[in-house]
Amino acid sequence: LYAKGSLKKHPPPPTKGFPMSDTPLRPVFFVSDRTGLTAENMGEALLEQFKGFAFKRRTYPFVDTPEKARELAATITRAAADHELRPLVFSSVVNDEIREIIKTAEGLHLSFFDAFLGRLEHELGAPARHKVGSRAVDTEKYDARMEAVNFALNHDDGISDRELQQADVILLGVSRSGKTPTCLYLAMQYGIRAANYPLTPEDLGTDNLPRMVEPYRSKLFGLTIQPERLHAIRQERRPDSRYSALATCRQEVADAQAIYRRHRIPSANTTHKSVEELAASIIQECRLKRRC
Repeated sequence: LYAKGSLKKHPPPPTKGFPMSDTPLRPVFFVSDRTGLTAENMGEALLEQFKGFAFKRRTYPFVDTPEKARELAATITRAAADHELRPLVFSSVVNDEIREIIKTAEGLHLSFFDAFLGRLEHELGAPARHKVGSRAVDTEKYDARMEAVNFALNHDDGISDRELQQADVILLGVSRSGKTPTCLYLAMQYGIRAANYPLTPEDLGTDNLPRMVEPYRSKLFGLTIQPERLHAIRQERRPDSRYSALATCRQEVADAQAIYRRHRIPSANTTHKSVEELAASIIQECRLKRRC
């Protein structure tokens, strides 16, 4: 993944471990001529492989002119001097000229287009276009995403059962178990209409499914969480209350899991899963079809 340019002339020094408590933060730059999501996602996936390091992350989207590139290059070089550590620069910039300007900055440059575009050109036997934003906006998919987001917001925490039959999936779970962010992620990333319903103490005290969601049991998916983690989350919201008490958390989680077992509702534990992992699990388990 080494970028062309100064790094070939000046090979990086041997990598040393820098325990988080004994070193300043290493600057990390995610750079893109679009939104920056690709650079962030791929960069974070690589950084995740290295534990015991401290990173200071910055994202610079829409670096799409030489002027912006030169300004950013100066910022990266200043960061190298300030932190006395070479910045890590993850780039998804398409334009060759802009990419070369950014690479004049002091740092380890990891360009995803440098790494993969040449190999694709060789394999496909055709030159790449090297253009930004050449893909046309798919209006149908965009509309599906926005419709799904609105649906998730209108059916958050059991606000309304209006048009609930249009839901692709309905998430159940006790308060603060991760229902809302998971619904919004499903909507934003996949255009899936996800509603959610909070299992209240009244719901947990009966053998029946809540009246609002009972007609849609085939669409239900349960979220659970370790009581200790739930206790910590609720403590931040309502410290030292009955709502956040560990005993309350343990009882509610146990009751929710009993409901899932009794009604054969598939479920997932949110304790150690990211929202991305949860969404993928739900899509696979419920056999949902993405709309965007």
